[in-house]
Amino acid sequence: MQVKCVLCDVVENIEDFSLQAKRLRNKKTYMYLCDNCNERIKERTLERLATNKFRLYEEKKKEDELI
Repeated sequence: MQVKCVLCDVVENIEDFSLQAKRLRNKKTYMYLCDNCNERIKERTLERLATNKFRLYEEKKKEDELI
């Protein structure tokens, strides 16, 4: 399966029956990032987390889910 990176527009091939390919086919909001872009985002996010000025907020749970 050919996929295109959302950020850098690089076209790559992935296995047709891999979990990532299945997610791309079934969930239209799932975006593909190439390995270079994924690593770059991961490194920069970890750098921001290290400064203690950046927080990842978790979703607030509804009361129905708590019971």
